[in-house]
Amino acid sequence: MNQNWMILLQQQNQLGKVMETNRITEKYGLTLSEEDAKLIMAERSNALREQRRAEFGEGIIVKIISEFCDSDFISQENYTETLIRLQEIFYLYKNEMMDELTDEELLHFMKEQFEGVCFGDLEYLEGTCLNIFAQAVRAGYGDYKSTSGRGEYSRFDEVPRWDYDLYFETLKELCWG
Repeated sequence: MNQNWMILLQQQNQLGKVMETNRITEKYGLTLSEEDAKLIMAERSNALREQRRAEFGEGIIVKIISEFCDSDFISQENYTETLIRLQEIFYLYKNEMMDELTDEELLHFMKEQFEGVCFGDLEYLEGTCLNIFAQAVRAGYGDYKSTSGRGEYSRFDEVPRWDYDLYFETLKELCWG
C-alpha cells in the first residue's frame, strides 16, 4: 500500500512539472491541458516499458518541451502528438546509442536535425538522421562530446543537399540570361 502511495505521489509531482511548462511554452502558442499531460505521462510509461528502460525523477519530457517549444514545425494542433513521438524516439535512441550520449547531447542533436535536415519530419529524424548517427556512435565515434551534439550530422549525412549558391546562380542564369 505504501509503495502505491509513493508511486501516485511521484506521478502527481511529474504531472505538475509538465503542467508548469505551460508558463514557458505559451509565448510560442503552445499549451498542454491536464488531459494532454496525463496522456504524455501514460505514453512515457509505455515507451519505457517497450524500450526496457527505467527512469527516475521527472523524466525527459520537461527537457523535450524546453528544447523543442520554439520549433517552427510544432503548432498547438500537433503539440501533444509531437511530444509523445519525440519522447518515444528519445528512449529508442538512448538504447540504440548505448547511453553514450547525455540526455542533453541527444536532445540537442535531435532538435538540430528536426529543425534543419528533417524540416519537422519525425519519420526522417528517427529513420535516417538518428539511425545514421547511432551507427557512428556504436562504431566508436565520440567527437560529439566536444560539441554537445551540435553540428554533428553533416559529418555523416549521406543525402546530397541543396547548394544555395549553386541554386541562386542557376536561377540568375535562367531569369536574367
